[in-house]
Amino acid sequence: MRIGVVFPQTEIGADTGAVRAYGQGVEALGFRHVMAYDHVVGADPEVHRGWRGPYDVRSTFHEPMVLFGYLAALTSLELVTSVIILPQRQTALVAKQAAEVDLLSAGRLRLGVGLGWNHVEYEALGQDFTTRGRRIEEQVALMRRLWTEPSITFEGAFDKVTGAGLAPLPVQRPIPVWFGAYSPRAYRRAGRLADGWFPQMSPGPELDEAKAIVDDAAAEAGRDPASLGMEGRVDWTGSAQELAELARRWREAGATHIAVNTMGAGLGSVDEHLAALETAAEALGLRQD
Repeated sequence: MRIGVVFPQTEIGADTGAVRAYGQGVEALGFRHVMAYDHVVGADPEVHRGWRGPYDVRSTFHEPMVLFGYLAALTSLELVTSVIILPQRQTALVAKQAAEVDLLSAGRLRLGVGLGWNHVEYEALGQDFTTRGRRIEEQVALMRRLWTEPSITFEGAFDKVTGAGLAPLPVQRPIPVWFGAYSPRAYRRAGRLADGWFPQMSPGPELDEAKAIVDDAAAEAGRDPASLGMEGRVDWTGSAQELAELARRWREAGATHIAVNTMGAGLGSVDEHLAALETAAEALGLRQD
């Protein structure tokens, strides 16, 4: 089971030195990948009265593809989006950005995608919130062709490409696409289309039920369910023992990856995040440089 970290988007801020210190620090601790969440714009609660989203206009978010271009030059970590809100973005542009990050990182990108929940963000980016489920399926098929064929012609319900292609192509052909999923429909979509998926719950009956739906959908699509990756998230609570126990449960549940999340744990600086991750690395038996 490969162990990585969740980049603390809302707490790193605009200090590029802190971004560098964090990336190089987690690599030195023995973690294998860094995962970044995605939001392009935040809603202003003063305008959107009654706003209940977990993030707003004051929440800091580095753009994942640009962030990963920076970290690709500074570390040898696998770079994971979890998740890019794909249907609010232009398909060919995401394919191009992903191909570039994959090239600059020598094939270390894992592209997690999802539908998102923020209608304010969809409006700001000029996309239809109501069709996002149907659109993501078409987008993934189109991106995989763009990553593997020098010239394609494609006409779908949402995108049209006529005799065009990306250059240069990525190192990974195609780039692995993982899905965020938190509903039976999303589980079935992951089973049919994804290279892996990100459960939004802890190990237990709810995860077992979700994984069964993913596996059944994969088998129905003629795919081997065992070929799909699964990445769990382990939130840092200050207890190394609790962290190690949850990691064990994820391993037993069949996870191929986990990510340690220190965001929202009350840590005030990069040094505090890295100190917590050092304790986590020791608890998880990671080799430290």
